[in-house]
Amino acid sequence: MKHFSHLNTAVLLIAQYRGEMPFSIFLKSFFAQHKKYGSNDRKSIGQLCYSYFRVGKAMPNASIEEKILAAPETIPVTDIFPWKDELSEGIDHEAFCRSFLIQPDLFIRLRPGHEASVKRKLEAASISFKEVTPTCLALPNSSKINNIIDIDREAVIQDLNSQQTGRFFQPNFPISQSKISKSVWDCCAASGGKSILAYDNIPNIQLTVSDVRESIIANLKKRFAVAGIRNYKSFVADLSLSNPTLNLKPQTLNLIILDAPCSGSGTWSRTPEQLAFFNTESIDKYASLQKKIASNAVTYLSKGGRLVYITCSVFKKENEEAVDFITQKLNLQLEHMETLTGYSQKADTLFVASFNKTAQG
Repeated sequence: MKHFSHLNTAVLLIAQYRGEMPFSIFLKSFFAQHKKYGSNDRKSIGQLCYSYFRVGKAMPNASIEEKILAAPETIPVTDIFPWKDELSEGIDHEAFCRSFLIQPDLFIRLRPGHEASVKRKLEAASISFKEVTPTCLALPNSSKINNIIDIDREAVIQDLNSQQTGRFFQPNFPISQSKISKSVWDCCAASGGKSILAYDNIPNIQLTVSDVRESIIANLKKRFAVAGIRNYKSFVADLSLSNPTLNLKPQTLNLIILDAPCSGSGTWSRTPEQLAFFNTESIDKYASLQKKIASNAVTYLSKGGRLVYITCSVFKKENEEAVDFITQKLNLQLEHMETLTGYSQKADTLFVASFNKTAQG
């Protein structure tokens, strides 16, 4: 009987949801208003809801209940994400679609000096984990670690491929100049994950962070305080505007990290409700925004400096076409570009490209 009650509640919730907020927040708000549901009830109802969203665009004529209860082997997998022609190079469409049926792992990045202690704490708490790299652990997504380790001080919650973008961060300095300070600007810093990654991996970093709203920077400052990052500059700026006023000197930065606003399509296995509400017109909107931001950012890159362009998108208009724009219109030299596929590792799929500003650029 309880199963049918949970199923009916899930159907009701999905019918009411309009996509204005992440479904996890919508669900949390519902349970806050309806205290009768215990923790097991909430878990069961949530799982049923996400079973519906993971079907994506497949089974368009099925009822909500039918999609919730559909067995994975009965779902036309390649219909889940039908925008195959829009994908970046190197993405296996079927494998990417299948990833929506599986909950991704929780990944943490171990910060320098805390690698051994974090593992000991997890083991003592009987929390299972897999060591992906010496500094990256994969945990079951439901793992509760906030009371086990000091988040942001000892380890950062960060997807596997988000961590991998750090491979592109080292500015172009000869070994003989390794002690020289490196000026780094994270120009769309958001919550600061890439900034902390850069701080941990670039010696003698001079870090500047910015984003479009004061509230974003305020939250970032709180996170930096926990992470022990104190020597940095920050400011608010809208880089989509023509000729924005920035607290920077042109052509002075060794590294610019442009973690661009994007569709987020490479992360949708974590938020599969996005499949239900996605409109392909938004791809062009993001692609235009990314070009405006890149155009303004490169003004501040020094000769020989590096731009690292990152998206968590799988769409070529946000990825390869942005690379074409940066090389052809902004006169930067492409060093490397790569689609970091995550579907075989229960991780997100990201795109990253690094560029160099030559003496002629």
